[in-house]
Amino acid sequence: MTQSSLWQDNKQNNDFAEICNALYERELRLLANIEVTSVQSVQGRLKSLPYYINRTASMMIRVNELGNSPLTLDVQNASWSAKQASHLPLAGEDNHVIHAWYTELLNKADKSLLGLVVPVLAEDHIIIDCIDGVDAEKNRLRTNVSGWLSLTSAEEKATDAKPARRLLKPNKKVMLAACAGHRWQSCQSKKLRPIIPSLRELLLSCSINWQNFHQVLK
Repeated sequence: MTQSSLWQDNKQNNDFAEICNALYERELRLLANIEVTSVQSVQGRLKSLPYYINRTASMMIRVNELGNSPLTLDVQNASWSAKQASHLPLAGEDNHVIHAWYTELLNKADKSLLGLVVPVLAEDHIIIDCIDGVDAEKNRLRTNVSGWLSLTSAEEKATDAKPARRLLKPNKKVMLAACAGHRWQSCQSKKLRPIIPSLRELLLSCSINWQNFHQVLK
């Protein structure tokens, strides 16, 4: 082992430990403030935390090392950072454009969409979600967190349980904003302090193929 490789291994280990610590602090804080419906559900989440935190930390380091992502890794906060645009990046996100982009994939093979990382507009920011269901007959897609989203209407109707959400076409500006937790207020023109995406979103962010948004990064 050379001196340079030893230094690199030490840095990787330090970065991994720091990211894991930040993720654990964040997740435990969230668990401490949720309304507990059952002890079993909390126990289940606690049992799965080590796996998802270790995997997320490993993947974030790997993505950063490969250098194919335009995001900057913030090790101390276990998050991604990027320059925030002055406005919510919705240029080119007209309904017909979004419909055409996803329909093109549907026509190739509906199974190719499953697992694809996609952006979803949720009020003042964009979240990272993934497709887990396809309904070509009704022109809609189901995402893991947001549920069924139409390809033909502007947005899903809001309910008391779920605010209105809208499926977006992935592009570099949209995905950067989603991964970095950028937010805007007042007609999309006032920047708000970024939020840190959820553990699940951070893990999904590591599967984004920045060279081809049609495919999941292997």
